[in-house]
Amino acid sequence: MKRVLAWFGAHPLRPALASIAAILALGAAAKISGPPQLARDWYPYLGRTARVNMVGDGFAVSPVTDWSYSREGVTNERYIEASYNLAELRNVWFMLEPQPGSQLAAHTLLLFEFEGDRLLGLTIEARREASEDYSALNGVFNAFELAYVWGTARDLLVRRAVMLDHEVFLYPVSITDDQKRTLLSRLLHRTDALETRARYYNTITSNCTNELAKAAGFHWAPAYVLTGRSDEYLFERGIIPGETFAAAHARSDITAFVRALNQAPPASFDGELLRELRRRHGR
Repeated sequence: MKRVLAWFGAHPLRPALASIAAILALGAAAKISGPPQLARDWYPYLGRTARVNMVGDGFAVSPVTDWSYSREGVTNERYIEASYNLAELRNVWFMLEPQPGSQLAAHTLLLFEFEGDRLLGLTIEARREASEDYSALNGVFNAFELAYVWGTARDLLVRRAVMLDHEVFLYPVSITDDQKRTLLSRLLHRTDALETRARYYNTITSNCTNELAKAAGFHWAPAYVLTGRSDEYLFERGIIPGETFAAAHARSDITAFVRALNQAPPASFDGELLRELRRRHGR
């Protein structure tokens, strides 16, 4: 706790924390309209719920999003089924996508690396309807259901770096092999549960970052709400390796690389990305 308090003491976040306290107070008094739903007129990218089939160490996920993008938008909507084995899990990568206009807000997701240069990604989203736009404030009041979307690395990274024109940073995660497998297993089980029982997304308690933190067994920290600082917090905990955070942050900026890689054949994406990450991080 002292370490966490010292970290926040070095950053000017008191106004943001005060705002969160005010939002929580409002949220406590808000009227919840009813239970979360599985069937609505969903925004297309969030329209399908993933099914997970686990047998021993093996598992299959379907559908896995494998959409294609240009700067103008979606160019192809494709879904695949993917099968993996927990014993073949090699590395976990943490992606941070800063949100324009705020140093405190970011989207985060995970990529799981398997033998044979295969990547499988998970993004946890506010499952909005076709007519809705995302709002962090509305997300406090259970305006959105929760979605666990499994996708290819190409889909998840190109969507952000190319179509949305956002920066993307990809960090290696320094945890034990047992912790990697436990993390992935818990996220698969949570995905499976969501297929039949909807849950609400919540900006404070069930967002893209703290859902991952819960699955990892981490205690709550302010950085799981102020998600734009989540990479720095993980660095301070030793989960993101590096000599200094500034060096780790610069090394993990893959925005330009992903934009260029979008011109390569889709089948080569995972291998080319992993070769670049190993060159940068020596993994």
